[in-house]
Amino acid sequence: MSLKDKNIVVTGGSRGLGLGLVEALVARSAGVTVVARGADALEAVRARLGVATISADVTDETAARHIVAEIRPDILVLNAGAKPRMGRLDQLSWADFSISWEHDVKAGLHWLQAALNTPLMPGSRVMVVSSGAAVGGSPMSGGYGGAKRMLWFMAQYANKVSEQKDLGIRFQVIVPRQMVAGTGVGDEAAGAYARALKLELEEYLARFGAPMPPRDFGEKFVSVLDDPRYAEGFAFGLKGDTGVTILEEAAA
Repeated sequence: MSLKDKNIVVTGGSRGLGLGLVEALVARSAGVTVVARGADALEAVRARLGVATISADVTDETAARHIVAEIRPDILVLNAGAKPRMGRLDQLSWADFSISWEHDVKAGLHWLQAALNTPLMPGSRVMVVSSGAAVGGSPMSGGYGGAKRMLWFMAQYANKVSEQKDLGIRFQVIVPRQMVAGTGVGDEAAGAYARALKLELEEYLARFGAPMPPRDFGEKFVSVLDDPRYAEGFAFGLKGDTGVTILEEAAA
């Protein structure tokens, strides 16, 4: 599938992995709208890449409904996420532990509902960005791993709703399988684990294999969108040294 002139919305696309994806999409002449909260970061992205931007809180249900209904994207990428508070289980308050649930899961619910209830056009795709923490956990990041797994489940549920309502919308999951330097979540987590293991940051990150900077993440993400091999899969792992792997096939 060619991405040229495709109408694509990326939440959390003004920095980190989301920005790497936006750069890769723009390079393929897609029409991109970036949704994020920070006005300064959005303006920098708009000025450099020529994308449309919307300043909004992604956890705002009204904003999600309005943006989806107004733009009707061919591809909706749910990438926005809050930085988890790092600490051992015995050191975290509930407020710290639940940050990813109050932000990532809440935003996921509102945007998935908007895609289903607007609804998006048949053939549209909704890409939910999860995390490798959803596979093996992340003991120092509180509820982060569970929240990212919940997004995975929610994408499964959304596919069932799409099938029941005969909407023709596909929901798929992108799973970065390593901590990525140069991103808020990646730097926060990698730094905490490196300190706990008494390792230099670079030494800790090297345990995950070849690095996957944000633009490389974007290129791998784009391959999931435009390579027919991945058209029918459900969950895809992205890693610097192994590229794209199918973690879960679409349900029959």
